[in-house]
Amino acid sequence: MKKVTSIHLLLSVGLYRRISNCQFNLTRFYCEGDQLSSSKRPGPLVRYRNLVQQGKLQHDPYQETVALELENLLCRLEKYEKDMEEYHDILSRWEIKRENERLKLLMEEAERIQHGDEWTTVKKHRHRIIERLMFWKKPNNVEPGVGKWVSYLNREKKLDYIVGRRPTAPPAPKGLYIYGSVGSGKTMLMDMFYSATEGIVKHRRRFHFHEAMLQIHEHMHKIWKNQVEEKSLQSGISTWIKNLPFDSKVKEWLAAEVRYKQEVQMKNILPAVADKFLVDRQVDQQGASILCFDEIQTVDVFAVVALSGIVSRLLSTGTVLVATSNRAPSDLNQDGMQREIFQKFVTKLEGHCKNILVESEIDYRRLIAQRSIVQAHYYWPLNEITLEEFEKTWGEVTDQYGGRIISKTIPVMFGRTLEVPECCNGVARFTFEYLCGQTLGAADYIAVAKNYHTVFISDIPVMSMRIRDKLLLLMIYFREVTREHFLI
Repeated sequence: MKKVTSIHLLLSVGLYRRISNCQFNLTRFYCEGDQLSSSKRPGPLVRYRNLVQQGKLQHDPYQETVALELENLLCRLEKYEKDMEEYHDILSRWEIKRENERLKLLMEEAERIQHGDEWTTVKKHRHRIIERLMFWKKPNNVEPGVGKWVSYLNREKKLDYIVGRRPTAPPAPKGLYIYGSVGSGKTMLMDMFYSATEGIVKHRRRFHFHEAMLQIHEHMHKIWKNQVEEKSLQSGISTWIKNLPFDSKVKEWLAAEVRYKQEVQMKNILPAVADKFLVDRQVDQQGASILCFDEIQTVDVFAVVALSGIVSRLLSTGTVLVATSNRAPSDLNQDGMQREIFQKFVTKLEGHCKNILVESEIDYRRLIAQRSIVQAHYYWPLNEITLEEFEKTWGEVTDQYGGRIISKTIPVMFGRTLEVPECCNGVARFTFEYLCGQTLGAADYIAVAKNYHTVFISDIPVMSMRIRDKLLLLMIYFREVTREHFLI
């Protein structure tokens, strides 16, 4: 008997698109919102109970408890949205006033220097500070720019006195950190909640871990690039400073002070990434923000540091977090990477989120897969009959979408591209080796998932530890496909 060496697999959404307006995957429920007449969607508890009544979900007391918690959070968000709209209006006026006062202070200092009654005092003051530091430390430990740092701090203190400190944001509702075993319904419930926030919260984003890491890398790259470009543009004296009625020496001092303030703000890149990560706030789009984060995990040092810095920043600025994970917060970093940074992150997380354990031990993904007629198509064992069926299905599906099979290059993040060998209007075909045997990753799989609703994969080998790395890539691919399309 011929030994089975591979299988063929068809992942398809398009074939079954018309079966129902509501589609399910192994972990989540997804319903097209076009048919909903109300501007506000039903809350997660209402949706959950409706699905149980319709027989589409099996009642689970642990899931219902989580749905109730999410429903309560949704109710609190309505008032929080209004409070944050008022707060951002106050904050915007404060920022404008503070910046105007900052320029006013700089102009006053520049005028005093211009008239000669402060230039000597400034130099003596900075000289005394450096002397003290040199006495306290060795000369080679004295960092450049100490005088500018002191001037910057003194100016900030004056601004606190004149304008007042940054307005305090209204207390945010506690978010939820939902954790439990695989297939217990965590993502499904979070997605019900996320869908219900539309029309209630202006700034809302949902990320899976891999997508979030890619977004963070992309934002960091853009910020670094902008910093380099701005630094080259600011190497000279700005036009507005050149037009001031001061001599060149004072203008150089003023330009250096302005640049130093910008450098101080840019030194810690993670807060800057966090501000871009959720939303670029517009003047007419002020309000609350919510982040739904699926499958929080710490796979490496970068993930620990980036998640700690960015999520902590978002929580500190009033963002409400709803997250899912297979582990409790304290168990996320079992390898002990960057332990001190991670512990601060856990403390922040537990202060802003209520931990909820989904104690169900049932893996509903397996149940749904067993009962579902619409699921992935596996062609196995590999013989002439299954190969013929695979090719026949490929032909039928591509015929539905025009029948013209071409190769295509699709964009991937960071300016990269991916060549798709065979595709036809939303249908694509790959070999296992092409998807998992070369240097591809989550960014490539996200690009495939966003461009194609139906994917054929051929020549999948029998899995073994010998090809463990390829298997992990296949798992990442499946995760991105199911996250995008909700059906396999």
